[in-house]
Amino acid sequence: MTKKTESRILDAVHETARDLHTAGFIDKRSMRHYDALCLEPVPTYSSENIRALRDRYKLSQAVLATVLNTSLSTVRQWEIGDKHPSGPSLKLLNLLDRKGLEALI
Repeated sequence: MTKKTESRILDAVHETARDLHTAGFIDKRSMRHYDALCLEPVPTYSSENIRALRDRYKLSQAVLATVLNTSLSTVRQWEIGDKHPSGPSLKLLNLLDRKGLEALI
């Protein structure tokens, strides 16, 4: 796993941990911990971002709700700004944004 973070120190620690794991000094569980530390944070999505994402893939609100396994009213509330996506929905929106619709279907 090679993720680039904004911290040179964290990059160096992760590279060292990866080398120690390869050499057998760090177990898989500990390596997963180091990998998690180096993940980029998931960006937030505004109502405009969600609408633009939906328009990019030519999805209706109902279809987006189905793809994200949420309700139509939730997607509507996101788009009018009454609610904001969080947790798994935020991760799935980010995945849709970065990898495309095929990644979620």
